[in-house]
Amino acid sequence: MDPMESPRRPPTLRAVAAFAVHVFTACGAACALLALLAAVGAQWPQMFLWLGLALIIDGVDGTFARRLRVAEVLPRWSGDSLDLVVDIVTYVFVPAYAIAASGLLPPSVAVALGLVVAVTGSLYFADRRMKTTDHYFRGFPALWNVAAFYLFLLKPPSWLGAALVATLAALTFVPFHFIHPVRIPHLRALTMAALIVWALLAILAVLNNLEPGFWTVATLCILAIYFVGIGFLRRHHP
Repeated sequence: MDPMESPRRPPTLRAVAAFAVHVFTACGAACALLALLAAVGAQWPQMFLWLGLALIIDGVDGTFARRLRVAEVLPRWSGDSLDLVVDIVTYVFVPAYAIAASGLLPPSVAVALGLVVAVTGSLYFADRRMKTTDHYFRGFPALWNVAAFYLFLLKPPSWLGAALVATLAALTFVPFHFIHPVRIPHLRALTMAALIVWALLAILAVLNNLEPGFWTVATLCILAIYFVGIGFLRRHHP
């Protein structure tokens, strides 16, 4: 080694911890692949288990990133870009395949609606104004993993399922406000409690092959109404 050349400095503990957060986020893409493999085999409960794990990763990785100041410690790696890549495959691409291949929509429009989900979901994540300054989402926030879950759970008539998918795709571009359950302080305790109950019931539904019984389905529907409705109680309008 050239004596004038300084040896490569080993990564600091902060850098290792910061990169571990990026790896953790990227594991969401691995969950997406496992979910897609399950979907191709029509193993829908397993698909939702993997998508659920990806949802948990996405829900907590931002907290880790902010606490460890990942953007400051590792400016080379864009956590925002990584998050968007993972969100596209877990929130949009795999659910779009499931919606198209599920058999729950009319065969004449199933693939077309899957394409609509893929296109509108991708456009949503490219929108620089997808969130307000106080962290509300604008429009339907491309939660196609959740929309697909309710489609499989409720199994509405195929024409109604198609109408609901089309309506949600259109609502992507309608500027109503949808709550971020973790980052919105207004009614946070109630919303977090509702989110925990929803997650537990969703797991119960998946473990029961998406046929969990009336009261579980009814409660999941009531919670969905709560999460949509609370956005209309938004206090701040920057």
